[in-house]
Amino acid sequence: MSIFPRFAILIAFLGSFSSYPQSLSSPRVELKRVPDNGIQPQVAVDQNGTVHMVYFKGDPPQGDLFYARSKDGEKFSDPIRVNSLPGTAIAIGNIRGARIAVGRRNNVYVVWNASPKLGNPALGRSPILFSRLNESRMAFEPERNLIHTAYGIDGGGGIAADQQGRVYVFWHAPIPGKRGEEFRRVWVTRSEDDGRSFEPERIAWDQPTGACGCCSLDAFADREGRVYVLFRSAQEMVHRDMYLLESLDHGSTFRGSDISKWNLSYCAMSSEAFVSGRAETFAAWETERQVRFGPIDPANANASDSAVSPDGANQKYPSLALNRDGLLLVSWTEGMGWKRGGSVHWQIFDKGKRTGNSGSVDGVPAWSLVAAYARRDGNFVVLY
Repeated sequence: MSIFPRFAILIAFLGSFSSYPQSLSSPRVELKRVPDNGIQPQVAVDQNGTVHMVYFKGDPPQGDLFYARSKDGEKFSDPIRVNSLPGTAIAIGNIRGARIAVGRRNNVYVVWNASPKLGNPALGRSPILFSRLNESRMAFEPERNLIHTAYGIDGGGGIAADQQGRVYVFWHAPIPGKRGEEFRRVWVTRSEDDGRSFEPERIAWDQPTGACGCCSLDAFADREGRVYVLFRSAQEMVHRDMYLLESLDHGSTFRGSDISKWNLSYCAMSSEAFVSGRAETFAAWETERQVRFGPIDPANANASDSAVSPDGANQKYPSLALNRDGLLLVSWTEGMGWKRGGSVHWQIFDKGKRTGNSGSVDGVPAWSLVAAYARRDGNFVVLY
């Protein structure tokens, strides 16, 4: 063979290699403020890579929720108000705001605790509200209260959706007729028609763990249809451990395990997070003022437990993102308090090990938290 054909083959090989998407061994992390100076961002990324975001704006005791989406993860659409009744969302307490999920055919669902403008919080009769983006994708349907009997919500609820049209909404509240954290249970209501209708709520896992009253819970459905819930217990008022629930039958039954112990005599006002990749689902939570995270083992409804950072004061409100190369970004806040803002921090992990990619910036507003996602190009964004 002459030199020229060999050279041509080499050039063709290198050309095909360079056209293949390259991995990002050191992805960028962009920190972005929520549009229009909003707070409490929450995001969900659909199967096409479109980022769906919901956030709060207005008077913290009685404000409004707004939705926007971005195909490239950079520029978001003009916002659409989610709540049809003005002033019916709440931001006080950081963890009582909106949660968002994307289901079959990229349907968008939002759930949130109602503001005191609706119901009667003094009597424990506050609603949990649900809405979905309509078929035109130009507006949200009028919100609906999903509670029939299990009133007494305090900390925020959770929402999950799968690709078969099921939507799950979770919250914790006392058993009807009982009072106190020890009588709180995690409740679930399920839709099997893309959120058009919901079953009456029922207790998801009837174990006497209680639930931390002013702590949030979070929910997630992975690609295989498994449904997960993270919540904080309140046994004997001091055992405020983190529990992981798992359902293998589309929310009909749940099993659970104590994945992280924490003895605490007061409410932690904590939140949790999930993210799923090609092979694994990760969870994150707070224990002893430190954000913890790890992959979930679906075989026994458990999760490994690692600290995001040995340093930092009052780590709270974690958010997770996985990029196309399997790198995991964990973001969280520090220094937050009642009516007080703080700073956003982030760290990238590769197969559970810290990389050199980490950072922080001040400027998280009071009553807010953070939300992270990965762009199609492998870089990350943290909203605050």
